Amino acid sequence: MNLNPVILSIPIFFGLMSIELVYEAITKKRTYRLNDAITNINLGALNQISGIFTKVVTVGIYTVTFELFAFTELPANWITFIILFFLYDLCFYWSHRMAHEISLFWGGHVVHHQSEDFNLTVALRQSSTAFVWSFPFYLPLAFIGFDPLQFVTVGAFNLLYQFWIHTEHVGKLGWLESVLNTPSHHRVHHGRNPKYIDKNYAGVFIIWDRMFGTFQEEEERPTYGITKSLNSWNPVYANFAHYIDLFGYVKQSRSWNDTKNMLFKHPGWLPDYLGGVQTSTSTESEFHKYNADVSFIWAKLYIFIQFIALMLVTAFFLFTNGDYVDSVKLGFLSWIVWTSIMLGMLFENSKKRLMAIEISRLLLLPVGIYVLIALGYSVPNWSLIAATVFVMGSGISSIWIFKMIR
Repeated sequence: MNLNPVILSIPIFFGLMSIELVYEAITKKRTYRLNDAITNINLGALNQISGIFTKVVTVGIYTVTFELFAFTELPANWITFIILFFLYDLCFYWSHRMAHEISLFWGGHVVHHQSEDFNLTVALRQSSTAFVWSFPFYLPLAFIGFDPLQFVTVGAFNLLYQFWIHTEHVGKLGWLESVLNTPSHHRVHHGRNPKYIDKNYAGVFIIWDRMFGTFQEEEERPTYGITKSLNSWNPVYANFAHYIDLFGYVKQSRSWNDTKNMLFKHPGWLPDYLGGVQTSTSTESEFHKYNADVSFIWAKLYIFIQFIALMLVTAFFLFTNGDYVDSVKLGFLSWIVWTSIMLGMLFENSKKRLMAIEISRLLLLPVGIYVLIALGYSVPNWSLIAATVFVMGSGISSIWIFKMIR
């Protein structure tokens, strides 16, 4: 069983999101859209699943650095835990800040800012490529001598703290605003308003922003999102959209100096012959959220049911992945990625060969379970029957739905 505190907290995440939805139903203040929320959660699922593979690299490098180059070996106790908690957050601040100030690094963080809503699902919207640029900022902790297991544990708790601050339903919290990162401070961070951009980088302690001159108080309500909207519900494209744009510009570069600047200056920097520094092309009053969606209510219900099935498969895999060989892990990853993309395509009402692709995806679910059983893995016998019934019902429903939305 996976003992990662983030994985173990998945039921709590969904419980708190349910409470937020109930609160919105009572207060009539809406911050959720189905298309956006599902995309956010799917990106979080992809982040955790890709982390199964990438953490081998990042934790491995940290461990090797610790074992070979640590100045000393600190004992893993509550005192060093508290010290590490503060130092980890300081490293997070600089990693986070550089992710906003260096265009290449921004490609690994922009995913978290693409949502044009602000609710608890946005906390789960994480990149699958950010680790490449972020993990070097934490290596000083290995040199100091903090134990790798303690480092991983503190990192998980740092991330868990940041979940609850993604909400519009918590106001300012008095004196805590001076010390901690709060929902008010983090709303500023997600704002695309000029005065809010590149502010409040803190993970847990807002003191870093106050110390290093990047603090901004929440004043008017933020407009959420990025200056160049993603305009897609495709989670794979969301992970690579900035890189695609950036390297498209790099291919047109006329000098190494321009290439270097496009990669390592602030996001949006371009030479004059490519249009100059890019800024928002609309005023906040002109801003409209991307909201491609299916209008047919049964299509929404179908997408939601497929999303629930996706979450069940994802949760099962996250909790049991240690039992599988790499080829089986890649099989799970492929189906989960495929399903995430498919849900985005359904929201966008993309019609090109969609029915055949969806039927193929559905059929792979019972086939995959049968393969696991054949390989000798412990899988409940009833799961194959349940998956077959689910696929039959979904297949019939999808044929009818696709005919209705064409």
